[in-house]
Amino acid sequence: MNTIDNIALTLVIIGAINWGSIGIFKFDIVGALFGGQDAVLSRIIFTLVGIAGLWAIGILFKDKTTKDR
Repeated sequence: MNTIDNIALTLVIIGAINWGSIGIFKFDIVGALFGGQDAVLSRIIFTLVGIAGLWAIGILFKDKTTKDR
């Protein structure tokens, strides 16, 4: 797995933890840390998490028989 894949998976994990906390505790961790859901920094993080999720679709279907370089 290359660096971009690792970054994407890290962001997907952050997003999953955030969604879990919203679902269970009604608490938005990213929003709380970066100034609310409407704050520019929060929106940037939400956008990066969304892009990482799209990237992770490609990771899911990547040929696992070849070694990444």
